[in-house]
Amino acid sequence: MAIPMTRIMVPHARPSLRLSNPNLSNSTRVNFICRSAPSELQPLRPDFSLSVGTHAIPHPDKVEKGGEDALFVSSYRGGVIAVADGVSGWAEQDVDPSLFSKELMANASRLVDDEEVRYDPGFLIDKAHTATTSRGSATIILAMLEEVGILKIGNVGDCGLKLLREGQIIFATTPQEHYFDCPYQLSSEGSAQTYLDASFSIVEVQKGDVIVMGSDGLFDNVFDHEIVSIVTKHTDVAESSRLLAEVASSHSRDTEFESPYALEARTQGFDVPLWKKVLGKKLTGGKLDDVTVIVAKVVSS
Repeated sequence: MAIPMTRIMVPHARPSLRLSNPNLSNSTRVNFICRSAPSELQPLRPDFSLSVGTHAIPHPDKVEKGGEDALFVSSYRGGVIAVADGVSGWAEQDVDPSLFSKELMANASRLVDDEEVRYDPGFLIDKAHTATTSRGSATIILAMLEEVGILKIGNVGDCGLKLLREGQIIFATTPQEHYFDCPYQLSSEGSAQTYLDASFSIVEVQKGDVIVMGSDGLFDNVFDHEIVSIVTKHTDVAESSRLLAEVASSHSRDTEFESPYALEARTQGFDVPLWKKVLGKKLTGGKLDDVTVIVAKVVSS
């Protein structure tokens, strides 16, 4: 029997739907479902949901206000998870960057079951953004699980998501940037990005798969092998989310750590002055930032 499926119906959007990676073995290959008629889909086992753990550690200088990241988790249908990262540059204009991200997530949470959203990440991002009146901007990632095992992802900017199966990362979103350290973002200003600029992916998941979602404070400071190690060793989602956040926060304060952020910065041409290079030095250290982590395991309802 064919399984009905809600398509992402975003006109002129630029989706980033990928086919199965041919380098993966058959046992670990993830199925990416392109837009197609329901009659072309294979039957899937119904009744999946998410078991979710979250943890957030603010930037050391932003502890008093709780940082500038925000998140929401909903048990609606198969489950919805989302993270937004307020753009800190707004502080230079005496605007609290946390207000936009927090209102954006509050609106997404309020509208998740709206009939006009149609359980579609593109429509939810659009309606939540339109309803947000605070000045500022934020990156956002949002994932919605269909009970039949279809994960629908919408992403604007450099928040990220990785899908793990049997100790391997089988899918990861790609950051959207104008240039290094300047991500796409939803904004109160008309010149910024909208849901039309989002990257959308649709992925088939299985029972036992683990979703790791976070702000760039996680992925700028923690390598993939560290994520896999923590999630594999600690099956409790609350514990693994806490440990990932703590590792990211620790790395972010370590000036000698060869972080993912430092490696990417050097690749993009950013490094220490020439006289330091002569002395054998190079750009190192984590990126001090808010860290927000969601770990969600796919379970049978």
